[in-house]
Amino acid sequence: MGFEQFGIVSFTDTTKAEKFVEFLKNNEIRGTVCTECGTKFFPPRSDCNSCLSDSMDWFPITGEGSLLSFTKATFAPAGFEKDVPYMLGIAEFDDGMKVFGRLDKTLDFDAVKAGMKVKIRTVDLEEDRITYVLTGA
Repeated sequence: MGFEQFGIVSFTDTTKAEKFVEFLKNNEIRGTVCTECGTKFFPPRSDCNSCLSDSMDWFPITGEGSLLSFTKATFAPAGFEKDVPYMLGIAEFDDGMKVFGRLDKTLDFDAVKAGMKVKIRTVDLEEDRITYVLTGA
């Protein structure tokens, strides 16, 4: 199992952060944290852009977040054309971690508002692929 299973379209099958897909398959959402300086990342990174260390560890993202900003995409890049319209958002979780992702298509797009409570969850896709979405809390 490699990174090629992440998302609707994957442009790479190998990454130093491919363990992210394993966590998703276990219904866990995890980011990375630099063990040298403590900087946290989501989506996960394998190298720290703050201190340039490659000493990273994984941490769980749980609980509720607050939607900071969102946008509705009516055009899409190659490979995502059949998905429009969809919404993208940034949510801040209790520990201050900011998470970027798609909003769950089951949400009423007209009811989405900055400040609304959200959770993050995994979603199984076709062809044994997996991703995550922000959904109502």
